[in-house]
Amino acid sequence: MRIVLLGAPGSGKGTQGEKLVARFGIPKVSTGDALRAAVNEGTALGKRAKVAMDAGELVANEIVIGIVDERLQQPDARKGFILDGFPRNTAQAETLDGMLQRMGSGGITHALHLHVNDEEIVSRLLERAKIEGRADDKEDVIRNRIAVYNAETAPLIAYYKAQGVAHTVDGMGSLEEIFERLAAVLTA
Repeated sequence: MRIVLLGAPGSGKGTQGEKLVARFGIPKVSTGDALRAAVNEGTALGKRAKVAMDAGELVANEIVIGIVDERLQQPDARKGFILDGFPRNTAQAETLDGMLQRMGSGGITHALHLHVNDEEIVSRLLERAKIEGRADDKEDVIRNRIAVYNAETAPLIAYYKAQGVAHTVDGMGSLEEIFERLAAVLTA
């Protein structure tokens, strides 16, 4: 399985991705986690990424693509993977298709879109900000991230629908209910 998780920030991709890892035994590649690690470590990529992240903007394609390309070449990703946070736009999806073709691993098998309404996302991320102390989760930044997602990432649903691999899943409800909806799509 080569899975792309789609959904606005706060839709539950990270949480559900971890549950999918446990169920299906393939690694989750989270560009958000990788970028935050680079920021915390103060790497050159991390410093460049921090400016965009602090403003709620998308990190430059070349930074994200480099991180993903390196990760997908690791041995544990050869049997499959779950991408969380990449691709974020059609250009990245096309680059990913080329990357996978170059690696000889086949294309994306499932693009799972977790649909959650905007107000629920704002509520979830404000709560997460309180719990985790995440500086990038302020209401104005959250709303900007949602707007950026809607403009740039949402068209990926149509991109993957054209490939016959897109599935929209209701991202509202208990963690278990949402997970069972996702697992049902993957095992159908």
